[in-house]
Order: sequence, then structure tokens, then C-alpha cells
Amino acid sequence: MFYIIVIFVVLLDQAAKLWVRFHMEVGQSIPMWEGFQLTYFRNSGAMGSSFEGYGRLFIIPAILVVIWAIYYLHKGMLNGIMLKGGVALFVGGAIGNAIDRSFFGWVTDFLDFGRGISNLADHAITLGVLFIFIHHLIICPLKRKKARSCTS
Repeated sequence: MFYIIVIFVVLLDQAAKLWVRFHMEVGQSIPMWEGFQLTYFRNSGAMGSSFEGYGRLFIIPAILVVIWAIYYLHKGMLNGIMLKGGVALFVGGAIGNAIDRSFFGWVTDFLDFGRGISNLADHAITLGVLFIFIHHLIICPLKRKKARSCTS
């Protein structure tokens, strides 16, 4: 299931970005509903356009995250559906943005909620982190309380 989630996130993210690149001009906005629009933006930095122009440097951490996740998965150290799912979402998002950075030197952002522009990979990473926190801050303590052990 881990690899299915990773592949799904990467394919969905890349398909959405491809659609934006082929159907929109940079800077163009398409209103969808109140408070949300599609806005094509090329982000050559990190989240929130920080480190503008240094986006390719984030390929290395993405590769390291993928290697770490696969190593921990194969060692059996990612226990529980919430933790595995969270790490898979994070890895899928990291790969999705790394693909953009590798080919273009920037990431295609297009989801505009009025507080910055993001993409599906960004949201997969955020949701993944949330799942990982839920695992470590809620599920693990409950398991420890019940069985006195939670290793991951």
C-alpha cells in the first residue's frame, strides 16, 4: 500500500501540473469559487517562495527522504497505517516537487486559496506530516499506555 500511495501522489501531482503548464499562461488566474482560484506560478524556491532561485538545492533533501523512508519501510520500522500512510504521502510529495525542480529548476504551483500558491505535492507533504504527528503524538502514547511499548 505504501508504494501505491507514493505512485498515486506523484502521478496525480504531475498530471495536474502538466495540465496547468499546457492550459494556462504564467500569472494567469482562473476563478473557481469564492476564496479559491487556479493561478499559474513558477516557484524557483521553497514553500512560500523562500530561498527564491535555489530550488534545485531541495532535490538533495528529497532524495535523502526517499532513501530514508524506503530503508525504514524495509526494516519494518514504519509500523501502523497512519505512520506508513503519512510517510508515503510525504515521499510522494517530495518526489513530485523534485521532478519539477530537476526538469525545470522551478516547481509549478497553481492552487491559490488567497494565502499563497501551492500544488498537490505541497498538500501531500503537509497531510503526511499531519499523519506522522498524529501517529507519534496520539496513537503511540495510547499504545504505550495500553501495552507499554511503541517503537515507532
